[in-house]
Amino acid sequence: MDGQAGAGRLDAARLGAELGERATLVQFSTAFCQPCRATRRTLAEVAGMVEGVAHVEIDAEARLALVRALGITRTPTVLVLDAGGRIVRRAEGQPRTVDVVAALGRAI
Repeated sequence: MDGQAGAGRLDAARLGAELGERATLVQFSTAFCQPCRATRRTLAEVAGMVEGVAHVEIDAEARLALVRALGITRTPTVLVLDAGGRIVRRAEGQPRTVDVVAALGRAI
């Protein structure tokens, strides 16, 4: 996963979902985004392998204010949050499992 971390923090209220105890993988998707489906599988698999990691998928079209606030310009976009909700990695496009695991290493 390449890309720069964004500034700021996200919390459960802002995301509309609980954060993981150790880290959270936040995926911005749209209904007709084919790479979003593969990304969903990858992130769910990694979250299932690493204890305390949650995967949260957000419908970008339904959450335009959040999308704009975070500068999301395409889907899928993945944000990796640490335990406190700080964005430590950001990537656009379909990530590889090995890159997601590596990005989690920075968050945990």
